[in-house]
Amino acid sequence: MLDSLFSSVIVASDSAVTVDPLGFAACTAASVALGLAIAAVYRFRHDYSKNFVVTLALLPVIVQMVILLVNGNLGVGVAVMGVFSLVRFRSIAGTAKDIGSVFLAMGVGLATGMGYIGIAVMLTAVVGALNIVYVATPFSESPPRSKTLSITVPEDLQFEGVFEGVIERYATKVQLVSVRTTNMGSLYQLEYSILMDEGASFKQLLDEIRCHNGNLKVSLGMTPANREVL
Repeated sequence: MLDSLFSSVIVASDSAVTVDPLGFAACTAASVALGLAIAAVYRFRHDYSKNFVVTLALLPVIVQMVILLVNGNLGVGVAVMGVFSLVRFRSIAGTAKDIGSVFLAMGVGLATGMGYIGIAVMLTAVVGALNIVYVATPFSESPPRSKTLSITVPEDLQFEGVFEGVIERYATKVQLVSVRTTNMGSLYQLEYSILMDEGASFKQLLDEIRCHNGNLKVSLGMTPANREVL
């Protein structure tokens, strides 16, 4: 049973690789089905565009055809796909999940192109299941008490060390992320990354800060999600 699972449906000889119509149809059908599965997993709790999802679904078939056209020579096939990857530099940077999904689709296409349908199915099932589990669970999420604090101060205020002491009474972690000018240089805007104490009062924190910044604008909100790229 396991031998048939990890065996190729493509018959290889010493001189060439023979692809019968039934094996070709099986590989193509597997590529199409697994491409749709990869696209469905990619869409799970993720912002996406239709064009990228369609491309992701078609990528296993494209890679499979390239591998078959080079007579199953994996080294030559990877080299050809390396040439195709040059278009990557002419596109916008994708997120880490985008690029990971592209690599998965290419891996499935390589497996089906070599005739290893069972391996392609197992790869899609394992990676897809892990993807769903990691996205659906709090794995690697930032703590819910992680906040971004923005404080506006007048330009004549010596703000170094003024607000850290106040914030530390309500937060366990305080880090100054950025300082920039605003309103034609008449104001400074300080941005802190903080981790609020359990049960700490947001209102009391903001009220104390307003006493030190001349009652100018103060905002406290969730830490924005970073757009991770590879």
